[in-house]
Amino acid sequence: MIRRNKKISKTAGHIPGELVHVGEKKIDKVQISVLAYDEKNLQEKEINNIKETFTFKDTPTVTWININGLHELGLIEEIGNNFEMHPLTLEDIVNTAQRPKYEDFDKYIFVVLKMIMFDEEKKEIISEQVSLILGSNFVISFQERTGDVFDSVRERIRSAKGRIRKLGADYLAYSLLDAVVDNYFSVLEKLGDKIEDLEEELITNPLPKTLQAIHNLKRDTIFLRKAVWPLREVVSSLERGESKFIKKGTRIFLRDLYDHTIQTIDTIETFRDMVSGILDIYMSSVSNRMNEIMKVLTIFAAIFIPLTFMAGIYGMNFEFMPELKWKYGYFVVLGLMALVGFGMLYQFRKKKWI
Repeated sequence: MIRRNKKISKTAGHIPGELVHVGEKKIDKVQISVLAYDEKNLQEKEINNIKETFTFKDTPTVTWININGLHELGLIEEIGNNFEMHPLTLEDIVNTAQRPKYEDFDKYIFVVLKMIMFDEEKKEIISEQVSLILGSNFVISFQERTGDVFDSVRERIRSAKGRIRKLGADYLAYSLLDAVVDNYFSVLEKLGDKIEDLEEELITNPLPKTLQAIHNLKRDTIFLRKAVWPLREVVSSLERGESKFIKKGTRIFLRDLYDHTIQTIDTIETFRDMVSGILDIYMSSVSNRMNEIMKVLTIFAAIFIPLTFMAGIYGMNFEFMPELKWKYGYFVVLGLMALVGFGMLYQFRKKKWI
């Protein structure tokens, strides 16, 4: 089971704006890539020195700088100084326990959100924090590791498919946000399949391990709700805000993204209710099974009570018991005991207790 709680206590006592990496070191070396483009031209390359990105700050093309790895604080501080980022922004970038949020500064927009994916091998949900810096002609994305949901955006830029090469950095930022939100639906489909499989297991043969599976699903839905619910406020602020970095034409797409976010939240809430219902069903199923076992034991006990009574009477060692000297006494008593036993079974069956 993945531990998703970050040790944010690491930042306690530090000066506001001081860089402290909160979270795991998920890659050994920071990786930097650049996509610079306009409607006719495209430049794509991997960067070994962060200073190579500084030249893209004031170019007329749209530039997407992607940074994988947040543990090299000196590198984060260097790029922050060049692109004139506030120290509190840099602090939030390296603190991977951040709640999704939106902040509008004079020279850029800062967005934090959670990128959620489904690990097919481990059959579990994984997440990482993604931070976006939107400037007048550039977007800088900060990720914890390699591997993301942005391949479709990269392919659209390379092939000049759609309108992405014709529009500005704000549309690029929207496209990245849209890719993250669209992937939520893929994760929710996997989660929905797990819930359906669990429901079938509950109906056919609930086992003790089923309770652990229900508990894991409950944790997943709570985590998804925590990650997605604040994103509604983020997208709403981008759509309805008056930032100079968001053009009017892009706000229409952000409105559609807001609808997708609301749909995602509704689905998560539905799954949350379903998991709670599954837990109730499991507890009822376990209780019913226990009741069935107790009913069987009670029936056997009820049958053997009169038989034990009869055996107890004839087990007493009194001298004057006429039946003890009777030739057929043993067989008569056995027959009487059998008659009582089968008679009680007949009555239980007639009353539909068994």
